[in-house]
Amino acid sequence: MDNPVAERLRALTRLQVLDSKLDEIHRLRGSLPEEVSDLEDDLEGLITRRNRIDDEIKRLNSEINEKKAKVEEFGIQIKKYEEQQMNVKNNREYEALRKEIEYANLEILTSEKKARQFKDQIGQKNELLSRTERHVEDKRQELDEKKNELKVIVEDTKIEEQKLLKSIEEASKIVEERYLYGYRKIRNNMRNGLAVVMTDRNACGGCFSIIPPQVHIELNQRRRLIHCENCGRILVNEKFFDEVNEALTA
Repeated sequence: MDNPVAERLRALTRLQVLDSKLDEIHRLRGSLPEEVSDLEDDLEGLITRRNRIDDEIKRLNSEINEKKAKVEEFGIQIKKYEEQQMNVKNNREYEALRKEIEYANLEILTSEKKARQFKDQIGQKNELLSRTERHVEDKRQELDEKKNELKVIVEDTKIEEQKLLKSIEEASKIVEERYLYGYRKIRNNMRNGLAVVMTDRNACGGCFSIIPPQVHIELNQRRRLIHCENCGRILVNEKFFDEVNEALTA
């Protein structure tokens, strides 16, 4: 019968093996989840830009309609003033109507000029809208391809992932809370996610720093939790990994 420390080390080793298997599944997916997320953000940004351009075109068309209405309104006023000029009683009234006609003609010219400028802007906006539409379609197609690629990988590994998550949950319950917290803290600090490692040719299996002979003796005794003095990982005898892997494949 193993001592409590040995059982604790075995439980931590089992948890590490399971977590590493889950990490391998995530590595198979690679950067696809992040790529999908980035593409979704890019697509959302392009759609927002497209909608903004479309709104601007609508605004410019509305401005053109306003200018047309203004031209029509001043055209009616000019006809009215010209009719009134036929019935004026003195030069002062005639001059006043002439100035009104000049002002109306000036407003017509200004409105027509503005309308032409708005039409030019609409032409530019339509070109920009067409380019943006193409970007949207290209980005949507790229996103669909990445999503399908990710979906295939997820479907292929879904059952195994679910089994591993369940096993990890069960294995975590066996480890005492403080040791589980320490394990997870170390694991989160390591790029490769290895918190528990075996010795490899008299060295730490994580950072490959040489382990003193006395530590090897203590590892074989399995009587205390030993951390690598260099990287802080939990060191265990390689037999623990052999036992855990054998139990998982049984």
